[in-house]
Amino acid sequence: MRRINWTQWIALFVFASMGVSVIFTTYEVFTAPIKQPATGPSVTLRGDYLFLLFEILLGILILLLPSIISRRFKFEIPGLVYILFIVFLYGSIYLGTVQKFYSNVPHWDKILHTFSGAMLGAIGFSFVSLLNSNSKVVMKLKPGFIAVFAFCFAVTMGAFWEVYEYTFDGIMDLNMQRYNLSNGTPLTGRAVLQDTMSDIIVDIVGALIIAIIGYFALKKGRPWMEHFEFKRKNWKKAPKNK
Repeated sequence: MRRINWTQWIALFVFASMGVSVIFTTYEVFTAPIKQPATGPSVTLRGDYLFLLFEILLGILILLLPSIISRRFKFEIPGLVYILFIVFLYGSIYLGTVQKFYSNVPHWDKILHTFSGAMLGAIGFSFVSLLNSNSKVVMKLKPGFIAVFAFCFAVTMGAFWEVYEYTFDGIMDLNMQRYNLSNGTPLTGRAVLQDTMSDIIVDIVGALIIAIIGYFALKKGRPWMEHFEFKRKNWKKAPKNK
């Protein structure tokens, strides 16, 4: 019987948390009101729970995605990168949305955006490591180019996330980009851009930090950078220059 390592235990914990959330959220979908009551405080509506259920199910699918991709394309995902990925999913979907950390914990959104910038930067380094370890790729990529690629990859993914928020705000009348106050009052002028631009800025900060650290680590040949490297199972490593 194969033993489960600590990375898999963490993944199982996050998977179980989301699974339980699916059950409770499904119950709320069938019991929550469709419209706000005429009097009294506002309540969470059925449409809100439906979107929450969609996010949780999407999170479960994304949680399974690395394993599916690694088996399909036959490469190993570094344990450290996978842990960062799981922690981000847990913090954004389960803690942030289900447990309402976005509303109750100050700057939770900005903390996650900074973390995601660094995480995506690390994944950018990992992608390039696949090329550098492939004997079919003649050109050896320099540390400076790798760092710039990792930085640009992370910032681009952050921009795509803002597009996702903008799209679903329009489709489902949400407020992920914080263009309204909590009482529904629409913001105007520069204040409308505050959430989106601050998200992009902290994405850049997180990506820049990991790009600088990664650059000097590659430049000095630090062995700990190997913990971020994807390893393709059917590729032969490029021979070292003598």
